[in-house]
Amino acid sequence: MKKYTFLLMMLFLGNTLFSQEMLPKGLSEEEAKSEATYVLPVPKGITNPPSSPVRTAAEWEEMQGVLISWKSGYESYLREIIRYAREEAKVYIYCADSNTVKNNLTQNGIPTSNIRFIIANLNSVWIRDYGPNNVYTNDVDSLLFVDWVYNRPRPQDDASPQYIANLLNVPLYQCTQPPTDLVATGGNFMSDGFGTGFSSKLILEENATVTQYNQTPKNEQQINTIMQNFMGIHRYIKMDNLPYDGIHHIDMHMKLLNEETLLVGQYPQGVSDGPQIEANLNYVLSNFNSVFGTPYKVVRIPMPPSTSGTWPSQGAYYRTYTNSLILNKTVLVPTYYEQYDTTALRIYREAMPGYRIVGINANSIISQSGAIHCTTHEIAAFNPLLISHQPLPNTDNIWTPYQVNAMIKHKTGIQEARIYYRTDTTQPYVYVPMTLTNTANHTWTGYIPVQSNNTTLYYYIWAKANSGKVQVRPLPAPAAYWKFYVYNPTGVMALNDDNFSIKPYYSENLLNIDLFTTTEMNATIQLYTYLGQPVTTIFSGRLLQGYQEFKVPLSLAKGIYLLSVSTPKGNKTTKVVVY
Repeated sequence: MKKYTFLLMMLFLGNTLFSQEMLPKGLSEEEAKSEATYVLPVPKGITNPPSSPVRTAAEWEEMQGVLISWKSGYESYLREIIRYAREEAKVYIYCADSNTVKNNLTQNGIPTSNIRFIIANLNSVWIRDYGPNNVYTNDVDSLLFVDWVYNRPRPQDDASPQYIANLLNVPLYQCTQPPTDLVATGGNFMSDGFGTGFSSKLILEENATVTQYNQTPKNEQQINTIMQNFMGIHRYIKMDNLPYDGIHHIDMHMKLLNEETLLVGQYPQGVSDGPQIEANLNYVLSNFNSVFGTPYKVVRIPMPPSTSGTWPSQGAYYRTYTNSLILNKTVLVPTYYEQYDTTALRIYREAMPGYRIVGINANSIISQSGAIHCTTHEIAAFNPLLISHQPLPNTDNIWTPYQVNAMIKHKTGIQEARIYYRTDTTQPYVYVPMTLTNTANHTWTGYIPVQSNNTTLYYYIWAKANSGKVQVRPLPAPAAYWKFYVYNPTGVMALNDDNFSIKPYYSENLLNIDLFTTTEMNATIQLYTYLGQPVTTIFSGRLLQGYQEFKVPLSLAKGIYLLSVSTPKGNKTTKVVVY
């Protein structure tokens, strides 16, 4: 009976609601009226979670393709996305008539090579929200798709992940049946690639009660469990909804650029959603660290007003630069007008050096509360070689080599890894080898030779799997790179509490010294009387990085002594009191 009800509903909607091409990202008036009687498509995928541990891929990882739904009214906008996307990955276009799309593309100078047409007339253009999510078993093994219940009465959209799953022969796991029926949208989800997910609290609201989309209400812990089991999200960060963004999708005001960097939209102080965005950002920074265990880095980017100077709180469209797409070596950024566009594109280029940053005019679509991220959905590679590295910070170290650690993983194992580096962008890169230093964590380590003061180092990581596959990180390397600056104006940096500490105490004819240093260095530790007369040399040699302990038998008279540490990086003196 449910099947026949669904078919009747499809016929009804096909003659009324879905004859409209330009459906908004939110509900249209007709959809709002029909929502109460909407019947979900019958699931055809796997409704139990994967049996192997899984990891949701991040957007900056290697991608084999990108999905687009071709809809009339947005042709010129979609065409420009396709123009650049096809140079990075295969473009899969859902459309009712492939000849119409081919003619449109070729007439505008876009070859149809590296484009595949899927004949399916979807309801809307917002494929980010209903497209399949990329998940790997055991980090890098098999690619799976995970599909949620789309929170719109759009049956063709909601059923579309099955098409690409069938075409690519990828298993489709569906969170569509009780008790794991989860209402969610791709625009309200981001992953760092290592088990952390971000959403607004819309995810809690839409699953709190039984609706036409889900049959079982869920609390936050139950939602977390579903995300853990199906997508490997073990830390799910949820932020308060914004008052003026309408759809409460986080991609309208923030984006992860890599494992530790948040691109965050910024309004003038006190304007529109600015206060809530800042409150949400403070919540994240105060309570969570990146996968590296260090605070998130934040890059600010303006949220532009209308050309007349009004803001979303005054009814203006929700213009945003965070609603971009990272696709292998290219980043597609929505643009609106030059005054703000030039600043936004500059910020992307500075934050992601070496990537091709392309602006796409989004004025024809932003009135519907979405842009490039909302209208694309990447498809992850089948055979990923995963490289994750926390870039080295600027340093005052002019004495010891610079240690580079990276997690490098491929299902066939890693044959070789290298660090390519240079200090002059006009000169070629040279490399040093990396070795496997932690098999459990797949950590590879190498050392860039120590450099002199006022040197900028540019570097990237290269790896080769046992299968022969080669990968680099950042993906556009050698055009892209990480960099850090070596600075030490005096050549000798005074030891301070951040890089060196020494804590002595004397008890029962034993001088105890607890010492910590952030770098290896030669050192001499000597004990003097308070008047500067030498008592004894405690240590002379090379201090290792980290914590060390010295226990020196000494018979000392009562009084105050001075413990002096001399190193190439400077000296430090502290008191020793003998009672």
